[in-house]
Amino acid sequence: MPLDHRLATDTTDGMVVIISGPSGVGKTTITRGIERSIADAVFSVSWTTRKSTGIDVEGVDYHFCNDDEFESMKAQGGFLETAGVYGKKYGTPKAWVLEQMKRGRLVILEIDVVGAVTVKQQIPDAFAIFVLPPSEETLLERLRSRKREDESAIQKRFAQAKAEIEHARTSRVYDLFVVNENLDESLGKAIKAISVEREKRRMQTR
Repeated sequence: MPLDHRLATDTTDGMVVIISGPSGVGKTTITRGIERSIADAVFSVSWTTRKSTGIDVEGVDYHFCNDDEFESMKAQGGFLETAGVYGKKYGTPKAWVLEQMKRGRLVILEIDVVGAVTVKQQIPDAFAIFVLPPSEETLLERLRSRKREDESAIQKRFAQAKAEIEHARTSRVYDLFVVNENLDESLGKAIKAISVEREKRRMQTR
């Protein structure tokens, strides 16, 4: 649909929100909570080359494609950012995100620190939140409690998580760090920060 064709629900206060955090910190739960709590929030569904699992829903969890299709989209400038994770590729669809912004939506991207840096270079006013664990010990316990991997894989994820946290702190792209000790409190803090930032921007454009 052309962008000049306005819908009744369109507004002029679109904003991109970036949510990042290491594995096991609860960022996806917070992301989905924000999406449910803010009426015009929309979640950016990434494209990926990884295989769909039995519980994945096409277009809801991911858009699935093969490696050639992914590289073709990337070559055509179709992604805001891309990432490689355990040999699989992930990308944030550029045209869709920009269209939703122009329609006034709150567009949520759940991406890593490298992706956040890349997106901030293209959309400097994106509001970025990094979710932290209460402690390294708690994070390690959470990774183990998921019972998805053996200890060696868990330790690898743990090392990557610590490196990602350090990168986030030094990247200077995050507007807010939320320590996820209590999920309801963490979600409430994130929603409040987004609402305050959005209202501030509305006031500046009046």
